[in-house]
Amino acid sequence: MLERKQLKGRTQVTFILPENTPHGPVSVVGDFNHWNPAAHPLEARGDGTRAVCVTLPAHATHAFRYLAAGDYWFDDEGADSHDGTNSRLHT
Repeated sequence: MLERKQLKGRTQVTFILPENTPHGPVSVVGDFNHWNPAAHPLEARGDGTRAVCVTLPAHATHAFRYLAAGDYWFDDEGADSHDGTNSRLHT
């Protein structure tokens, strides 16, 4: 799930997943962090989810995926679109 907050010239995007689906650590990776899994790991929140916030330029499109333990890549079904390989996010 994605949540957005508009800021001046930027969009704060919160990437949210259930706490244990999938099990183990998960990171959001994309063109905005050079596909670096260490850049944006999701962290547990008190409501039973885990999330990470990323601030991106407004009026842009970004490709991203999630990377879980065991080299398990997956898409966000709630993304704005999919290009066949990646989830797409429009800010």
